[in-house]
Amino acid sequence: MNRTDRLYALVEDLRAIAPRRRSARELAERFEVSVRTIERDITALQESGVPIYAEPGRKGGYAIDKKMSLPPLNFTPAEAVAIAVALSRAGDQPFGRQARSALRKVVAAMPGSEGELARELARRVQLMEPEAGGDIRPLGAEGVSRAIEEALLRRRVLRLDYADAKGALTSRDVEPGVFLGGRGGFWYLVAWCRLRDDVRVFRLDRIAAATVTAERCPDRPLEGFATEVPEMVVHGTVLD
Repeated sequence: MNRTDRLYALVEDLRAIAPRRRSARELAERFEVSVRTIERDITALQESGVPIYAEPGRKGGYAIDKKMSLPPLNFTPAEAVAIAVALSRAGDQPFGRQARSALRKVVAAMPGSEGELARELARRVQLMEPEAGGDIRPLGAEGVSRAIEEALLRRRVLRLDYADAKGALTSRDVEPGVFLGGRGGFWYLVAWCRLRDDVRVFRLDRIAAATVTAERCPDRPLEGFATEVPEMVVHGTVLD
């Protein structure tokens, strides 16, 4: 989690339990950072006007005043796309039109650069029409989906441990192109595979491990991944 996302999450975490408190140590464990990092984050939030106060002592901690108005907190690009994916998979539903209208307002309120980042990420999350009564399959080993999300968002090369249909495991570096929700409840990653020197489709439940590297992906047109995407893909993720 980057610092901006963590600051948003800190505020929401404290709002959820207000007027109760959380200690710096508890927050550090929840967000997997040091106590010193939490203290710096809280100071930054206080300086920006967020009404967080500290109560000293053994049972003290940080709390937020729900009664005071807070500065507007924008959705992150990943959060906006997550909402769009949920709406896309839900199909026709009560208040569906209003939900899509709310999403458009969320995106419109995002700062320009964040909104463009959300739209670019949304282009790389595509969906197939689900089969009637189809089950939702597991996304794979723990952390795999999060690694793919981060790699797509930051445009970074992924290192995968991948098992083929016969169970043979290979390690390969890939350049993520499209996160694809498919029929049968499975999700796939369409990516440029450096081992095969071509575009390949990786089923998430066959990815044993995924690590985001520090290497930035070269610019490859999104259309270049389309040849490997099945024809049953009918729409992308819509933000606007």
